[in-house]
Amino acid sequence: MIKGKNMRLHGIILAIAGPLLWGFSGIAAQALFTTYQMSPRWLVCIRMIGAGILLILFGYATEPHAMNAPWRQPRSAGALLVFSFIGMLPAQLTYFMAIKHSNAATATILQFLSPVLIIVYLAIRYWHRPRKTDVVSVILALVGTYLLVTHGQLNQLSISTTGFVWGLLTALSTAIYTLFPRHLLRKFGAVPIVGWAMLLGGVSFLLFLRGKSLPVLDFRGILIVAFVIIFGTLFAYLFVLQSLRFIAPTMTSLLGAFEPLTSTILTVLIFQIQFGWPELIGTILIIMTTGLQALADSK
Repeated sequence: MIKGKNMRLHGIILAIAGPLLWGFSGIAAQALFTTYQMSPRWLVCIRMIGAGILLILFGYATEPHAMNAPWRQPRSAGALLVFSFIGMLPAQLTYFMAIKHSNAATATILQFLSPVLIIVYLAIRYWHRPRKTDVVSVILALVGTYLLVTHGQLNQLSISTTGFVWGLLTALSTAIYTLFPRHLLRKFGAVPIVGWAMLLGGVSFLLFLRGKSLPVLDFRGILIVAFVIIFGTLFAYLFVLQSLRFIAPTMTSLLGAFEPLTSTILTVLIFQIQFGWPELIGTILIIMTTGLQALADSK
């Protein structure tokens, strides 16, 4: 049994391991796109179906009664279906499209703009003045994005316009993915909701891939896809969820910064992407917005 300080250390390790695996997953996806010319759409479909099945099996093995609970009430069943199609699926698709048209580091960093979009939405939705922390977060995010995508030069973009747009769509879809299922997660838990949403979203996306041939992969390519499904999705989610048993959500949110840091370091080392001081400073500013929000919420 884990006790005392060991509980906190165990939670911290889990909270770091999840984002690290997400970061490695983005790099693996970029390798599939560049080396095997795999379509992001096919990877999204395969990842969601594979990870959804594994999460559901895990749920039935650990909490069998919880897995069917969302389907027993028409309202929650409808909300889960909506979340699958407008929350889970777009969040997965936009992220991989952003990687395809830019790189794993840029896509992951732009994804971390989602807290700023949530701040703006909540301020408009409930018509209240943002906190000082919120205003600072928005400013940091805007400056950080400017440095990240322009290399500090106003007259040019350091990434393609298409990649930048997909990155912003990733942040938007992540904000929706975060806000929409809050009631479902509180009532039924994360494993049933995430598992069913992944499976349903992936199966529905098959309809858009009819007539498109499956990607041709060698054994190494199959192993990379398996890594994305098993380690980059299943274990990453489970590690982060398990960390919440031992440490506060604030700490888990702060340690989520390991995802963009991992993606950035590996993108530079593996794919030889130029990442200068403006991009580095922009990355730090964007990540700081998540830290500020986590610390403000904890108070």
